[in-house]
Amino acid sequence: MDYSDITNAQRARVLVRALPYIKQYYDKVVVIKYGGNAMINEDLKQAVMRDVVLLSLIGVKVVLVHGGGPEITQTLNRMHIESHFHNGLRVTDGETAQVVQMVLAGKINKSLVNFIENTGGKAIGLSGMDGHMLEATVKDEALGFVGEITTVNEQVIADVLDKGYIPVVSTVGCDREGNVYNINADTAASRIAAALKAECLISMTDIEGILRDKDDPTSIIKVIDVSEAQKLYDEGIISGGMIPKVQCCVDAVNSGVKKVFVIDGRVPHSIIIEMLTDEGMGTMFK
Repeated sequence: MDYSDITNAQRARVLVRALPYIKQYYDKVVVIKYGGNAMINEDLKQAVMRDVVLLSLIGVKVVLVHGGGPEITQTLNRMHIESHFHNGLRVTDGETAQVVQMVLAGKINKSLVNFIENTGGKAIGLSGMDGHMLEATVKDEALGFVGEITTVNEQVIADVLDKGYIPVVSTVGCDREGNVYNINADTAASRIAAALKAECLISMTDIEGILRDKDDPTSIIKVIDVSEAQKLYDEGIISGGMIPKVQCCVDAVNSGVKKVFVIDGRVPHSIIIEMLTDEGMGTMFK
């Protein structure tokens, strides 16, 4: 993007207008759930990493929680392992669980760490297995090693934040018997944000936000009080794959996270637009 036509005076005004928001988030924990199209597209990935580094450099304690479903599917296909889904979740047998661990905790996690470091930030990659951060049990026997989080041991994340690093967390869990679990990234981000008493949770999706009419991108609902969520379910405004995502937002707010934003990860710098401008974007749960 070419910024050469922006004057110095305009740049100064932008920074000054962002000051109240910088003050609001300074030294506060912000959890960002990252995945989907924003992860697949390299230009968008670079924009997200710049946003994360910028927030860190102005004193925000950013925790980046990521999934990686499309890349897991691609890897399984290359290994000639067929993917199966049940109620929108990946059926994860023992072999698939090992691939999930390899892709999430290995390839994707370390590439994101490298992106952040090359963008001028400081990052350390973690998985939910490190320090038994995300302890889990079987969510549903039909799903195999898909985990239901039982405990979040957030101290390992807090220690990394205290040292000035950005924790990059892959959503692989474990139990005390050594089993590896595939954890839904929205659920993990919600539970981590609650455990850290985060100022806000930002969920990056591939839609503009919560739409009153799914076929009308201009019908976005800017603010939802969590007490209104059930009514939106009943009216069918929140349906299908958005139901579990929205439930994670509601659970985070009910667990003490002050605000949760659902934003369009396909828009470059959507994190900064939401956090540091008057207009914002997406839907806020409070």
